[in-house]
Amino acid sequence: MVALSVQIEIAAGLGWERWQRIVPLVDRLGYRGLYVCDHFYPPGEGYADSVEINLAFAYLVTQSQRLEFGSLVAPVSFRDPRFLIRQAMHLDNLSGGRMVLGVGAGWMEREHNAFGYELGYKKTRLDRLAEALEVMTLLSRRDEPVSFEGRFFRLDGARILPRAARPNGPRIMVGGAGPQRTLPLTARYADAWNTGGGRGPEGYREASARLDELLVKRGRQPKDVRRTLMQQVLCFRNESELARRVRYRATNEPGLSPTELLASFKARSPHVIAGSPAECVEQIKAYEKVGVEEIMVQRLDLDDDEGLQLIAEEVMAQVG
Repeated sequence: MVALSVQIEIAAGLGWERWQRIVPLVDRLGYRGLYVCDHFYPPGEGYADSVEINLAFAYLVTQSQRLEFGSLVAPVSFRDPRFLIRQAMHLDNLSGGRMVLGVGAGWMEREHNAFGYELGYKKTRLDRLAEALEVMTLLSRRDEPVSFEGRFFRLDGARILPRAARPNGPRIMVGGAGPQRTLPLTARYADAWNTGGGRGPEGYREASARLDELLVKRGRQPKDVRRTLMQQVLCFRNESELARRVRYRATNEPGLSPTELLASFKARSPHVIAGSPAECVEQIKAYEKVGVEEIMVQRLDLDDDEGLQLIAEEVMAQVG
């Protein structure tokens, strides 16, 4: 069985009015959770609305009594992990244990340059992520005051109160599938693992098997880390519905028919889940066979409520 959640691309223009519409919609439709990426604005050029995610989560907690929620992911390159885990612990408390703190190394040069944050080369980013994960788990999983001296972060008898709703604090999710650094960090620190759908089912199976090996080496069990996937799901029953699913791409590729727009997208992202409800079910089940437990349905068109409803009504019951 595969649970379905929703992932919002905040840089697609997530303002407060949209968020206030999306939260009750996702809750009412029965999705497991609602996740938001963490950016100031889009890559490339231009600007768009982008709400502050932890304030957005505080609003979500007041509107839904059951939705899981979290960052997918928050970059520790501009989120201080000491303050980030404090916020996550309080949100976990406020929600009764529904917070999932997804973290990553950071990647978008544009937003770091604009706001004066140092992104650094790949090794620096991953070194910082490793330290951040150690700091966050020290603060959330140990009840006594903790100290830490690192290259990027320092603690000296630090303790966060009140403690989180769950014994080890909010669940930590690591995003990425790099075999040399990211997967080992996932095996050491994470409660959940997420990667994009670019690898396809077979690629996911291989990365997940590598994670299993790393977990066992650390004395953990494969079941200790929940396996999740972020992937677009373009579900449609006819040409008219397809046109609505791909309308967000028409601006960048004017003059193409809906079928041509979908073909162009699939040429760039061959493993996107797309087709009729039955075809989407079949593609999701292929991921279930390789161990995926939850799919975060990535939303680039934040106003396509009909698309979310179609997945909920004609796909979710067949896979969950």
